[in-house]
Amino acid sequence: MDNIREAAVAGSFYPADPVELRNQLNALLPTVASNDKPPKAMILPHAGYIYSGPVAASGYARLGGNTAGITRVVLLGPAHQKFVRGLALPSATAFSTPLGTIPLDTESLGRLQQLQQVSIDDAAHASEHCLEVHLPFLQRSLKDFSLVPVLVGDATADEVREVIELLWGSDETLLIVSSDLSHYHDYETARQLDQATSRAIESLAFEDIDHHAACGSSPVSGLLLYARQHNLRFKTIDLRNSGDTAGPRDRVVGYGAYILTE
Repeated sequence: MDNIREAAVAGSFYPADPVELRNQLNALLPTVASNDKPPKAMILPHAGYIYSGPVAASGYARLGGNTAGITRVVLLGPAHQKFVRGLALPSATAFSTPLGTIPLDTESLGRLQQLQQVSIDDAAHASEHCLEVHLPFLQRSLKDFSLVPVLVGDATADEVREVIELLWGSDETLLIVSSDLSHYHDYETARQLDQATSRAIESLAFEDIDHHAACGSSPVSGLLLYARQHNLRFKTIDLRNSGDTAGPRDRVVGYGAYILTE
């Protein structure tokens, strides 16, 4: 029998009603016909849709309509709700959202469990939002796919890189790191800090990105280290903050969208 991790933040971070959710996704992601090759990897934000949804959508829009070959999504994000040493997987066999159920790639999850830094931690996944908010975007953007959800806690860049190396795959795999940028500065300070973080991402300088620059600095650092070792590059396609989308400007959260193409 399937062990399903039910949606935890539907109705708060994004609509719980499937019709309302589809309508919001359709507004954020108009159908785009493209012959361009989809990005291999992306770094995208994970706040409530009214805040970071437009920035996340700028990344998902790059998938266009050319996604039939993508059958697996590796999704990494920072553990917010519980301390995690290393990287945490769920024991679930599927994740659920108001749009339906996504099967997990249990074969890949099994391989990851052979790594010393990886463990099973259902409590860390139970109420975590950073992975869940991406799932409706993926359901809207892709056809049939399986998911490899990984929460990153107290882990080195190389420990994360080793996981990414194991899961990188070929065109069948899309890899997404979930991360917001700076938190709770005034608008202009946040703009300056987030521009510096974007420059560090584009130059693969993960040593210059800490938890103050990006809440997902650990998974971001692991991905940038992998990119550096394989001579890959990221480019910034969107950079805004909550003061640009749906919040006041005295205390904002930064959001960026970055894509890597092979």
